[in-house]
Amino acid sequence: MTPEGVNVRHPDKLFIGGEWVAAASGRMIEIVNPNSEEVVARVAEAGNEDMDRAVAAARAAFDNGPWPTTSPAERGAMLNRMIDLLEPRIPELAAAWTAQVGGLASFAPVMHGGALAGLRGIAALGEGFEWVSKAKGQVVDTVILSREPVGVVAGIAPWNAPFGIMANKVFYSLIAGCTIVMKPSPETPLEAYIIAEAAEAAGLPAGVVNLVPSEREAADHLVHNPGIDKVSFTGSTAAGKRIAEVCGSRIARCSLELGGKSAAIVRDDFPIDAAAAILGNTITVMSGQVCAMLSRAIVTKDRHDELAEAIAKVMQGVKIGNSDDPETQLGPLAMKRQLERVEMYIEEGKKSADLVTGGGRPAHMNKGYFIEPTLFANVDNKSRIAQEEIFGPVLCLIPAEDEEDAIRIANESNYGLNGSVLTTDAQAAYDISRRIRTGVMGQNGMRMEFGAPFGGFKQSGIGREGGPEGLWPYVETKTILLDAAPATL
Repeated sequence: MTPEGVNVRHPDKLFIGGEWVAAASGRMIEIVNPNSEEVVARVAEAGNEDMDRAVAAARAAFDNGPWPTTSPAERGAMLNRMIDLLEPRIPELAAAWTAQVGGLASFAPVMHGGALAGLRGIAALGEGFEWVSKAKGQVVDTVILSREPVGVVAGIAPWNAPFGIMANKVFYSLIAGCTIVMKPSPETPLEAYIIAEAAEAAGLPAGVVNLVPSEREAADHLVHNPGIDKVSFTGSTAAGKRIAEVCGSRIARCSLELGGKSAAIVRDDFPIDAAAAILGNTITVMSGQVCAMLSRAIVTKDRHDELAEAIAKVMQGVKIGNSDDPETQLGPLAMKRQLERVEMYIEEGKKSADLVTGGGRPAHMNKGYFIEPTLFANVDNKSRIAQEEIFGPVLCLIPAEDEEDAIRIANESNYGLNGSVLTTDAQAAYDISRRIRTGVMGQNGMRMEFGAPFGGFKQSGIGREGGPEGLWPYVETKTILLDAAPATL
């Protein structure tokens, strides 16, 4: 069973060792549409035994198969064939995203088209990356540095942007010469099925790409499996800590792209209405369910009330509705537990801050997991709503004494994923950005640049995705010391 417009051939199977096989668990995962609260898809659920089968297949493909020794240029050509197969399926990927987590149908084609464009850049690394280098040594004649695949990767992706995040993990793994076990979120497995079908159709060797959707217990079993050399995880900081503990216990590699509580500093030179338009509309992107979301806004005290009023007007004009309505600006939260989580934080926020607008379910929506865009003002940066990731359309407006105090407040967080400086002065934006302990900073909004490194400081993660830097976590560096230079490299 799959949603309308999504043509997955074997939703009742797992993809292991180049074959579509029944899950040993015998169980199925049900996917609920957050607009209608109805089941729209069912897929096979992997259990512990299935995880072990997938790891064994990936291990055999890495240890004994041709993929790790295939030239990077050939691997890149194979990945481009996969992209050619995925491109006509953008409408399916878009429909799957809308059906599974309520992503806006109006935004879905752009989002998935952009993700595919980014994959072209990863495939190009096959020929552009310095896989082997040679230099004269101080003690030996020749020093060779060889970048070799890290091994078998477990790629674990979240539900908010399931295609782009999982595809990045797959493509970085494959261009490096690794094999991979895909473990998508149980809320959004359909995109990984489409990726597996593209890998199969492109002719990748058996076991290079495997697919095992599962719930948390089997995912934990996968991470524990000694056949996994590296875990690439995107998701919550809580889950990331667990994965880091398991990987640390056996010195397995891991890269973690985790949560955020990103701050936007509004400088005094930036117009109030422009700031309100940016902040009030950004918080509704993907219903606020973005790890890089600008969920804290910091402004000097004398402009605080004026900005709060302006943001409230923007939020009150946001059109809330079903995801497939082209006029909708804010769709539902992805699932019931996410709605309950956001409502819990809103109740918590009322205890310590001023609720300016929102905070409830829209009166005109009697079905689905909807919440109004919500603004809290006079927020204490030490409060729970300012320090913990809510993952919904809830914005905290925090007053600061001056610019120095705003920088201090921005850094006063366990997270460090994203941030912004709202200013007309690019030099000021640069100078302030250099002082914020976060992985990405943008001028005047939640900025993204495909192909640039993305990742976090502090509890927002370890490692980077995007660009050549995104490849480094998937390779090991081998040093070879020779008495003479070899004839070929």
